[in-house]
Amino acid sequence: MAGFKIHIPDKIKVKLTRYQFEIRHIIIIFFVLISFQVILVFFQKATLDNFLKDTQSWFQKYYAERLALVTTTNVELLYEHQQRLMAQQDSAEMSLAHSLNVIFKQQHIHRSVDDICLILVKEDRIYIIDNGQKMYAYFYGMLQPYNGETNIPHQTAVQFYFSNWDYVRNKEKIISAVTDEKTFDVMVPFVPDGELLGVLYFRISPDFSFLTTEIATSFDRVALIFTTLILAGLIGIFVVSSRAVRERNKVQEELFLEHEENLEKQIRLEKESLFTKRIYHTHHKAEKIMGFIKEDVRKMNPDNLRESKQRVITYSNFISRIIYDMKWYDQDINTIKNPMFHTNVNSVIEFIVHNVFLRISSKNEMFELKLDLDPSLPIISVNEFNVWEILEPLIQNSIDHCGVSFVTISIQTKYDRKQHISYIYITDNGIGIIPELLETNSKGIKKLFLENETTKRHSESHSGYGCYIAHQLAVGKCGWQLEVENLPGGGCKFTIVIKN
Repeated sequence: MAGFKIHIPDKIKVKLTRYQFEIRHIIIIFFVLISFQVILVFFQKATLDNFLKDTQSWFQKYYAERLALVTTTNVELLYEHQQRLMAQQDSAEMSLAHSLNVIFKQQHIHRSVDDICLILVKEDRIYIIDNGQKMYAYFYGMLQPYNGETNIPHQTAVQFYFSNWDYVRNKEKIISAVTDEKTFDVMVPFVPDGELLGVLYFRISPDFSFLTTEIATSFDRVALIFTTLILAGLIGIFVVSSRAVRERNKVQEELFLEHEENLEKQIRLEKESLFTKRIYHTHHKAEKIMGFIKEDVRKMNPDNLRESKQRVITYSNFISRIIYDMKWYDQDINTIKNPMFHTNVNSVIEFIVHNVFLRISSKNEMFELKLDLDPSLPIISVNEFNVWEILEPLIQNSIDHCGVSFVTISIQTKYDRKQHISYIYITDNGIGIIPELLETNSKGIKKLFLENETTKRHSESHSGYGCYIAHQLAVGKCGWQLEVENLPGGGCKFTIVIKN
C-alpha cells in the first residue's frame, strides 16, 4: 500500500487548477456554515418547543383526568360504605366527615389542584359538597341546596356544571376544558351503584415547566457545544488555510517579480534586436545617399553649384538623421514630432522622387513616377527626415513587389479644408498584395505592417521591415493613419491620413 497513488485524469487536473482558493473563500465558507448552523439551531429549537408543548398539553389533560377519576372512585366507595353504615347505626358522622376530608385534603396537597367539590343532584336541586360535614348533612337532609348565590367559593364549578351537565347526563363521560392553556376544568360523572347522582368537579393546573425547562436547557447546551466545536474547527481551518495562502502568495509574488524581470529583459532584447534590424535595413539607404553625395561633389561646377550644394546638404542631413537614430533604439517623441518642425510634405515627396528614385540608372526600364500634389497641403510639425523614412519604404515596396516588368507609381496629395485632413495616396498598377497579407490581427493591424512580414516571393534575411518601420513611425510615433488595399483593376494603394 506504500506505493499506492490515486490517479487523477488530466482533464480533471486542468479544471481544478483553474480555480484559486483564496482567503475570501475561507471567510465565505466560515460565514455560510455558521449561518446554516444558527438557522438549524433555531429550527430545531422551534420544533422541540412545539413537540414539548403538544406533549405537555396531552399529558396535562391526561394527568388531570386520571387524578379526578381516582378521587371520584374513592369518594364513590366512601359513599357506598356510608350507605351500608346508615343501615346499622346513626353514629357514623365523625367517621364519614373524617374520611371525606382526608380524601379531599390529599388532593389539595397537590400544587396543581386549585379547587375540588362534589356536586349532587336531588329532586332537580343541586348540592355542593366540599368536606365531610356537608356530606353527612346531605345524607340526613340538613344540607342547604344551591340557590343561585354568586359569592360562594365554588362559583366557577357551578358555572362549569350548568354549561356541561346535559352532556354529562346524556353521555356519562368525563368532560374537561382548558383555560389559558394551563388550567383544566374537569367533571367526572358520579355514579355510585350505577346511578348518576352528580359530578365531581376539579380545577387543576398541572405544571410540567420544570421538565420542559430541563429539556430546553439540555438542548441549548448541546447546540452550544456543537456550535463551539464547528467554530473551533473552522478557526483551525482558517488559520491553516491562511498560512498556506500567505506562503502561496509569497511564492507567486516572487514568481511575478521574476517574470516581470524576464519580461523587461525580453522587451529590452526585442527592442535592441529591432533596432539592429532597422539599422541594417537602412544602412543600404545611407550607402546609396553617400553615393549620390560623391557623384554631386564630382559633378559640381559654377553653373550647378547652388543646386548641388542644397541637394548635398539635404542628403547630409538625412545621413545625420540616420546616424542619430543609430544612437537610440527607443527615440524620444520630441525628436520626431515637435512644434519647432515645419515640414512641407509636397517638398519632401518631390525631393525623394527626383533626387532618390529617379537617380538610379534603371529607372526608365523598371518604373515611372507620376506626381499630383495639392499646393494647399498645410505644413506639419514632423521632422522631414521621418516623413522621408515613412514614404520611401512604401514607394520602394511598389517598385520591388509590383510583380510586373514595368510599373507606374502615382503619388497624390489632397487636403480637405472642411475636415482639416491631409491625404497622401501611393498607388501602382502591379499585381497587388497577396490577400494573406491584408488580413488583420486582434489589434486591427494588417499583416503587411507586422514585423518579419514580406511581399517578396522568397524570404530573405532582414526582409519585411520596410512597411513595418513605416507603420511604426506613421501610426505609433506621428499619430497618423496608414492603410493599404488592392485596387479592383490591379495594383495596390497606400493611404496616409494626417489630421491637422
